[in-house]
Amino acid sequence: MGNSDFQRMVLTETVLPKEPEEIFKQIENFKELMLTYNSAIREVTTKLEILNDELSLDDGKNPIQFIKSRVKKPLSIVDKLQRLGKEINVESIMGSLNDVAGIRVIASFVDDVYKIADMLVKQDDIFLVEAKDYIKNPKPNGYRSYHLIIEVPVFFSQKKQWIRVEVQIRTVAMDFWASLEHQVKYKKELKDTKEIERELKECADTIAATDVQMMNIRNKIDDIIL
Repeated sequence: MGNSDFQRMVLTETVLPKEPEEIFKQIENFKELMLTYNSAIREVTTKLEILNDELSLDDGKNPIQFIKSRVKKPLSIVDKLQRLGKEINVESIMGSLNDVAGIRVIASFVDDVYKIADMLVKQDDIFLVEAKDYIKNPKPNGYRSYHLIIEVPVFFSQKKQWIRVEVQIRTVAMDFWASLEHQVKYKKELKDTKEIERELKECADTIAATDVQMMNIRNKIDDIIL
C-alpha cells in the first residue's frame, strides 16, 4: 500500500530532514508501521466475520452485509498531522491519529448495528477507546453511523503491539447516503452546494425513518413466524 507514495512524499524538503540515512530510516519505519495497521485490520475483520457466522448459526440471519477496510494514504496522513501541528514521524502517527486503519461494517438493520458493536467491544482482547453514536445523535448535515475507536493486539515474532482501529458501523441505507455526501464534499467543481446539502439532509431524515420502519416490519415478521 502506497510505499512509493511515501517515498515520494519524504523526498520533499518540508517533510523530513535532507540526510539520506534519516530518510531511508523513516521509509523503513513507515513500511513496518503500515504492515502493523494492515495486520490490525485483518485481526478485527476476522473477529467480525466470526461474530457474523455465530449470529447466523443462532437464527439463520447474517446481520453483517459486507465489510470494507482501508489504511489511510501516506499523503492524507501527512496532511492531517500538519493540520494538527504535529511532527511528521511514526511516533506522531501512532500517538495522534486514530483513523489510520479504518473498517466500515454494513449491517442489515439499525438494531444490528448496536448488536455488532456490543459483541465486538465485549471481547476481552479489545480495548474500547471511544464510542460516538451518530445514529441517535446525527451530525447537522444528517450523517448517521456508529463509530468506535478500539485498540487490538497485533502479534509478531518478536513483540506484541496494541494498534488503534476506527470501526464505523451503519446500515446499507446510511452507507449509500454517506457515499453520496462524500462525493459532494470533495467535488471541487461544485461551487454552490447549499441546495444539494438541503436535499441530502431531507434524504437523510427519510432514510432514518425508513430504516426504523423496515426494522419494525422485520420484527413483526419474526413475531408471526415464532
